Amino acid sequence: MVVKLLPETLINQIAAGEVIERPASAAKELIENAIDAGATRIEIATAGGGKSLLRITDNGCGMDASDLELAVRRHCTSKIDRTLDDIHTLGFRGEALPSIGSVAKLTITSRCVGDRQGSQVSVVGGTTSPVRPAPANQGTVVEVRDIFFATPARLKFLKSERAEAGAITEMVKRMAIAFPAIRFVLSGPDRSTLELPSTGDDPLARIAQILGREFKDNAIEIDAAREDVRLTGFAGLPTFNRGNSGHQYAFVNGRPVQDKLILSAIRGAYAETVPSGRYPVAVLSITLDPALVDVNVHPAKADVRFRDPGLIRGLIVGAIREALGREGSRAATTSANGLAGAFRPGYAAPPPSTPWAPQSSPSRPLTPAYGFAENQQAGFDSFTAPAARADTVSNPDPGASDHQNSAQYRLGAARAQLHENYIVAQTNDGLVIVDQHAAHERLVFEAMRKALDSGRLASQSLLIPEIVDLPEEDCDRLMAFAQELDQFGLAIERFGPGAIAVRETPAMLGEIDATGMVRNLADEVAEWSTAGGLRAKLEHVAATMACHGSVRSGRRLRPEEMNALLRQMEVTPGSGQCNHGRPTYIELKLADIERLFGRS
Repeated sequence: MVVKLLPETLINQIAAGEVIERPASAAKELIENAIDAGATRIEIATAGGGKSLLRITDNGCGMDASDLELAVRRHCTSKIDRTLDDIHTLGFRGEALPSIGSVAKLTITSRCVGDRQGSQVSVVGGTTSPVRPAPANQGTVVEVRDIFFATPARLKFLKSERAEAGAITEMVKRMAIAFPAIRFVLSGPDRSTLELPSTGDDPLARIAQILGREFKDNAIEIDAAREDVRLTGFAGLPTFNRGNSGHQYAFVNGRPVQDKLILSAIRGAYAETVPSGRYPVAVLSITLDPALVDVNVHPAKADVRFRDPGLIRGLIVGAIREALGREGSRAATTSANGLAGAFRPGYAAPPPSTPWAPQSSPSRPLTPAYGFAENQQAGFDSFTAPAARADTVSNPDPGASDHQNSAQYRLGAARAQLHENYIVAQTNDGLVIVDQHAAHERLVFEAMRKALDSGRLASQSLLIPEIVDLPEEDCDRLMAFAQELDQFGLAIERFGPGAIAVRETPAMLGEIDATGMVRNLADEVAEWSTAGGLRAKLEHVAATMACHGSVRSGRRLRPEEMNALLRQMEVTPGSGQCNHGRPTYIELKLADIERLFGRS
């Protein structure tokens, strides 16, 4: 075989296959050039989903004739000089323009500040025309027509015009979040106009333009640093979640990225707080020395590689969890909006997002082991459940709770229990409805997690060991984690090939269904395989145990018990959602209630 040098046009088309995957890829490269040129206004116009036309207009510094001549040649750039370890711009490879010109009809018109006239250059299917004078405003206009006309095989792999237009829209949104001081306008005959005015130095206002105004009411600010890395941005409340990960935005030194490490860290940070199949909303920006991150992993520059990935992951997980611990007990405003909407004519309840529902069990004592007796304002040391009654509303004795001033507490004072599961509390400016099972499940989980840090949890010995029949493979898996389970006060032994003997159970759970809990733990262990760290696995155990040890639906509570639950929720991190990620309470403001009755 004879080794030969490929023609320049073919080289550019090969490069285009890596850099320009679809019209959105071309738009991204051109918008990055506009930002690097100092533009404060960028207008994007498309036709045919970007297949027929893609035009980017900016008011940046512009290029003169000599710049244009080099700009359409490979590996010509003004953004780096000698090394790749000090990159402070979005572009640096010098491949985008020649790659686009090799597969499309490219025209660039530009004028520098102070020049009387502009210049223009065209590249059609890899053939470059001489630079010529042209009328132009300050800045640059890049027009791309008939993308992939020179490579018909690539054209066949593009999606529908609507899908390609949507990809461009999503890309523009990501760039807009990264640069709130720039005004973006996206228009064309294939879409409705999207205008994003500059928000200056207010990133949350720009994020609200993209994610909706409700995000501002449901976001927690993130600002943390570790060594020479800083993490800023906003994380949504766990109960403010979405059906896909498309509302997670990540930026590294201002560059929008879709990095697996960052997305995995976000998922890990929310762990047990978001329901299965739902995704948190987050906008995170990482700032660090360019030498500590490689942005040259792929020509598209969407992936990055950190020198210390463990540091980055730890920073993200730690910062988000600290923020959730600080403010995670808040309830998402969307829950209240949904509650108000349910009262309006024509409302149809949506199907449940998960098949899980609170479990019912017979009434049983509520003891100090649940963590409520520590609250002295509740004025009690232990509980005994009152006998169940036939009615569905339990009204607290007003005299018994006069000391629970609704204005004094964030979650107010308990006024009633509905359907033996929902606590209604009056706040200073509205009301709160609490799911007692979901709320107490979270409190027990946090108590177990906190106790775990202090050593083995206290256990209570069973007078007669409880024998749980299980498949032999489940027994094998459980016994492999017997030592870890013992840390929670759950002592188990093998009882023949297909059974487990439970000898001790966690004291803080009180009287529980040990058989049901062990069966659930067996299911959990079966899904672990070798993935996940020990701490994550232990927290899975705690979550499963908490579900079995919490106050059930159908459990009658006395007024002081309800108020104690509210007080404990106010001081427990993450009490705004249960271990499955569902909200534990919904808050409805008095103004919303008055609007429902036409009083405002």
